[in-house]
Amino acid sequence: MSFSEVADRVWVARHAWFDVNVTVIGGERGLLVVDTHASAAAAAQVVDEVRALGAGEVVGIVNTHEHHDHCFGNGTFRTAYGEVPIHAHEAAAEAQRAFVGQEGGYDPDDADPRSAEIRATTLVPADHTFSSARVVDLGDRYVELVHPGRGHTSGDLVVRVPDADAVLLGDLIEESAERDATPGFGPECWPLEWPLSLDVVLGLTTTSSVVVPGHGAVVDREFLEVQRNDIGVLAETLRDLAGRGVPVADALATGDWPFPEKYLGDAVRRGYEQLPRSQKRLPLL
Repeated sequence: MSFSEVADRVWVARHAWFDVNVTVIGGERGLLVVDTHASAAAAAQVVDEVRALGAGEVVGIVNTHEHHDHCFGNGTFRTAYGEVPIHAHEAAAEAQRAFVGQEGGYDPDDADPRSAEIRATTLVPADHTFSSARVVDLGDRYVELVHPGRGHTSGDLVVRVPDADAVLLGDLIEESAERDATPGFGPECWPLEWPLSLDVVLGLTTTSSVVVPGHGAVVDREFLEVQRNDIGVLAETLRDLAGRGVPVADALATGDWPFPEKYLGDAVRRGYEQLPRSQKRLPLL
């Protein structure tokens, strides 16, 4: 997929594999690439697309979190553009470092015909980390990196381009029809904290903001508000079920959920684990 300009010098390419977005932000000093796709081979195509833009050289990389579909192209970009800084939240970088050397064992039972690409990739972890916020200077514009709190993972970050009124949210929200526009409630998620993190994100947006999800089409603030509220309903449903003593094994079938149940197994398990004792009633198991 080629890049499309969605805001002033903010280009997004939506790739069919994982329906994942890669974004390029242009400035006087060069280009900042946000997420690098799912394998070294896939990233080689992205590099060609970036060069076809003719907008300058890549001077930095941002990983919105540690999952492979957002960072396994880091090494390919380093090969193409040299030792450019790779930015990530400190928790995401720690998770990346822990995974180095294990790429060949990635999901060996995966039916994806391109899973071999993932296993053949050597992950290059982020080397420029922060805890709360960082500013990247592109010369004539600043790009803000903000950790709004935990949600999809412990190390989610938001990329804000203030002068373009654009925000890139990684997998804190998801539009992709491949998952029925359901956020990624995976084994590292924080479903009870996620709505509060998105409240911080909402504070970084306006009614005119361009909002880029990790997967799927570019959306607006209204979409962000609706998905935040749905995640909030999920969190409150978890609290209600646990408060009534519904066992975790029965919670998925008992609750009235804002997203398809088939995506919520980890959300329920993680939510029950993260609830304080005061919000649980026996028996829960």
